[in-house]
Amino acid sequence: MMTSLKLAALGVYLLVAPKAFAQDNNAQDTDPVETSVIYAGELVDVETGRVQTDRVIVVEGGIITAIGARAALADMDVPADATVMDLSDMTVLPGLSDSHVHLTSDASIHGYKRLQVSTSAAAITGVVNAEKTLMAGFTTVRNLGAPGFADIALMEAIDAGEIAGPNMISAGRSIGITGGHCDNNLLPYEYEAKAGGVADGPWAVRTKVRENNKYGAKVIKFCGTGGVLSKGTKIGAQQFSFEEMKAIVDEAHLLGLKVAVHAHGADGIETAIRAGVDSVEHASLISDEGLRMAKRKGTYLSMDIFVSDYILSEGAAAGILEESLAKERTVGKAQRERFQAATRAGVKLAFGSDAGVYPHGQNGRQFAYMVEWGLSPMKAIQAATIGNATLFDTAETHGSITVGKHADIIAVDTDPIADIRALEDVEFVMKDGVVYKND
Repeated sequence: MMTSLKLAALGVYLLVAPKAFAQDNNAQDTDPVETSVIYAGELVDVETGRVQTDRVIVVEGGIITAIGARAALADMDVPADATVMDLSDMTVLPGLSDSHVHLTSDASIHGYKRLQVSTSAAAITGVVNAEKTLMAGFTTVRNLGAPGFADIALMEAIDAGEIAGPNMISAGRSIGITGGHCDNNLLPYEYEAKAGGVADGPWAVRTKVRENNKYGAKVIKFCGTGGVLSKGTKIGAQQFSFEEMKAIVDEAHLLGLKVAVHAHGADGIETAIRAGVDSVEHASLISDEGLRMAKRKGTYLSMDIFVSDYILSEGAAAGILEESLAKERTVGKAQRERFQAATRAGVKLAFGSDAGVYPHGQNGRQFAYMVEWGLSPMKAIQAATIGNATLFDTAETHGSITVGKHADIIAVDTDPIADIRALEDVEFVMKDGVVYKND
């Protein structure tokens, strides 16, 4: 419903007509309005680590063109027909990002239940989860692994404006050893089941990197140790030799792609860091030496310290195998303790939640755990904004509310610096200048 606000500084009436793409208020036209003016009661500046008050943000064609004190709006070159969005009683932040999600996965389907899920069904699941994630305030995600390049198709559909969802940096098929965490180990020998990303040997893994690149991957993900949810793998056991890991990293970097490694165990983590990976996912049992290596090389740790609660409380009903639950019981608290050690060591920490293991749209719940285990609220927010953008190589265009960057902007009605759980209930979501949610 359109309403009008009098903008005294300009002496004209401006229409407020924010577009929505929420489930109960859909709008098909998602083209950015020509010019928007956002009043921000408080504005979180993640680049300086400070909160500013009574700010105004001007957005033109999906790009932030001006930021300043609200009292100075009259001095800005703003068209008289600009759309005004009054968030003066809210805290405004950059759109959040998550460095580790699986949009094509359903958290209620684990273990043997996953054998019934086709690639096409996973793609449809991805459409639903992409919108949930965007509505939760996450405007950018890194999707680390999906069957049959379903995440690539999802990414392209979002980019084309066909469906609502966050900006995606998709990995395509995860690369892993025969029988490893990224293989299909649920079926007996007679079925000859083998995941699409399985490869053994330096040249074979290089081929998989090239194949992922061919079909549109924007990041490479491989499995460097066993995992919690994979049948028959040991969490601490290294997978891939140094030569194989180095081949993956070198080939990816030649193609201009960054590399994320799934790794829980200390040996696999250290080997992957020596091989030159850009981020270590999970990093549950990282040693003190691994922390020193990560800090020295600038390697990011993406530690999903919220998901353990879901696995242990809801996992059995979702089909997670007992052997996986047993592994999580041993690794969950250890991971949180190593996260705390990483904060003390000053290692670069990404915000990565492993959404898909738990229900999508709940990504924001991880913030409280990051604060409980060592980060200040501001640093946790920075990890999910400018920090992840630096890891993604998108800091020039995303990650902060800065002139010249894309207008990915969210708002909450409680100060998240005072109560980080405010980010679990985002009220306003703008991506590329388009308002998808305005509660």
